[in-house]
Amino acid sequence: MSAITLCTAMSQRISPLPPLNCLQAFEAAARRRSFTQAAAELNLTQSAISRQVKRLEECLGRPLFMRDALGVVLTPAGERYFELVQRLLRELACGTAELTRRQSSLQLTLASSPTVASMWLTRQLPELKQVYPQLDIRILTAEDPRRLDPSEFDLALYYLLPGEREPEGVHIRPVFGPEPVIALCSASYLQQQGPITGPSSILEQHTLLELEDHYHDWLTWRDWFAGIEQPWHTPAHTLKANSYLLLMQAALAGQGITLGWERLLQPYLQEGALVQALPQSMLSQGFLCLLEPSHRHASVAARQFMQWLLKE
Repeated sequence: MSAITLCTAMSQRISPLPPLNCLQAFEAAARRRSFTQAAAELNLTQSAISRQVKRLEECLGRPLFMRDALGVVLTPAGERYFELVQRLLRELACGTAELTRRQSSLQLTLASSPTVASMWLTRQLPELKQVYPQLDIRILTAEDPRRLDPSEFDLALYYLLPGEREPEGVHIRPVFGPEPVIALCSASYLQQQGPITGPSSILEQHTLLELEDHYHDWLTWRDWFAGIEQPWHTPAHTLKANSYLLLMQAALAGQGITLGWERLLQPYLQEGALVQALPQSMLSQGFLCLLEPSHRHASVAARQFMQWLLKE
């Protein structure tokens, strides 16, 4: 190709292109097979998703979805277009993240659940900074790792259950193996409420802190009592929340007894901020894992963090 021809080709407008917001709405609806779930993900109304998809279908001149009893399904043309759109949006997101990320190769974005980030990760960072003082760390929190795009973080730390649907686009390796799950409370709670004489006494005389969010409720009090082979019945007193982090804060404030992962909460046990309420324990069903995006090479900062973490 001559230089003149090349310049002409480069000056041509790229068209036709559909609106980006319509592509985002289509990709979310196609991935989730639901306009309602796509709307929740994008913080839009269901009607807004429907309008944007309809506008895209008008641009393309063909339907992309069909409705059935379970929601919506892609047409054959929709399936082909979804594969193209999702690939291109992921490449665009990855390229944008690379350009907007600070240029220092020692910047590190760590993703984690709010509980792991606040109760464990931030407690480890001073030691990490002593070993690698040049690291510039950013923490990104989200409850569900499957809702994160791998282009948004360098590494992630999450408790995962064997057999559940794994996050896509990442390599997964365990950090902790199964660890004891124990009953915990603050020393001030015991001073106010009196001693705990056994498993049955916490059901009858004490306040159990219970997680209401069943999607994340990997281990309930009922499960724990079954694991330690003790009889269960509805507790006399409970304090419930839909956030495990809130329950831990309530436990630290002397509001009741909660379940906790011994290794995760070891700093609080060593300091005496929390105490083990009962000697019984059961092994956790899930374990803390390190998630590494599979679509790119680990940066210097990511390799340093992995070396430190796995050594610890």
